[in-house]
Amino acid sequence: MIVRPSRRDLLRYGAASSLAAFPAPAIAQAWPARPIKIVCTYPPGGLTDIFSRAYGEFVSAKVGQPVVVENKTGAAGAIGAELVKQSPPDGYTLMFTNSTTMVQNKVLFKKLTYDPDKDFALVAWFNTGHLPTSVNKDIPVKDIAEFAAWCKGRKVSAATYGAGSFAHVVAATLNKSHGFNMEAVHYRGEGAMWQDVASGNVQTATGSYASQLPFLQQGAVKVIAVPTLERMRKLPDVPTFHEQGLTDKAFQVRGWVGCAAPAGTPEAIVQKLSDLMVEGGKTERVLKINDQFGIDEGARDRAYFRKVLDEEGPVVLDVIKGLNIEPQ
Repeated sequence: MIVRPSRRDLLRYGAASSLAAFPAPAIAQAWPARPIKIVCTYPPGGLTDIFSRAYGEFVSAKVGQPVVVENKTGAAGAIGAELVKQSPPDGYTLMFTNSTTMVQNKVLFKKLTYDPDKDFALVAWFNTGHLPTSVNKDIPVKDIAEFAAWCKGRKVSAATYGAGSFAHVVAATLNKSHGFNMEAVHYRGEGAMWQDVASGNVQTATGSYASQLPFLQQGAVKVIAVPTLERMRKLPDVPTFHEQGLTDKAFQVRGWVGCAAPAGTPEAIVQKLSDLMVEGGKTERVLKINDQFGIDEGARDRAYFRKVLDEEGPVVLDVIKGLNIEPQ
């Protein structure tokens, strides 16, 4: 008995043979055939947004397709992250976000609408530079040891740009491990925070070089330590926390911006994007941005991004868990 294939069978077999003729790498080579969207999870004007536009412009020039940046802000990056999670994993939607969205939110929220560990394919990592710790100009100290001695018997406040931020981590770690007794005062961003350090309303703060630069130039604040293991090129005379004997890993954690795609995005596309971001980090435009913000290195690839999450993420989470922050 001869069984003749139905029209549905013919269509199915035809599709299968077509896919066999064009394996996954060949499909990936056709990318991109239309515009790419970058979802920036933070507002315009900040470094996350600046990076998304600079690197997006470079990718556009290299692949010959428009790259459009959309700012989807709110809930410490969670709103934008959920949007990207729900997008097709086809290489046409990317996310630029930061460490809060990918790490801190795990303990800052009771329930997240996305899983930072499972919902994204890592593309590239961007250092956001050292976050120096500075004090008001009238405090007669030049390093951490002198500041610790000055703090004894005084009511001292440490400004932060948000509960659970790196600035909060620094203040809490100094209190816990090194005998400080500072009260953390949380601000909604760095602008007002540095104004209050400069005026003496609070005594110290930790934050980005670019945000405190105007106050450094005015002589209103002075830097007494920088995190990570290497000194800043912009502040070569300021010793690191580590050089000053503060070897806790919390002082070595870095701030960063990350680029990711929805989980399931083809491997070849993710790798191509990663390579493009690293290449973009060497362009004149990005180098100028890095110089402005006191950043000493360009983009790193997706493998390095994974290493940062695996090695530094747990350190941040352990510290934040000890801050007694009530999850939202």
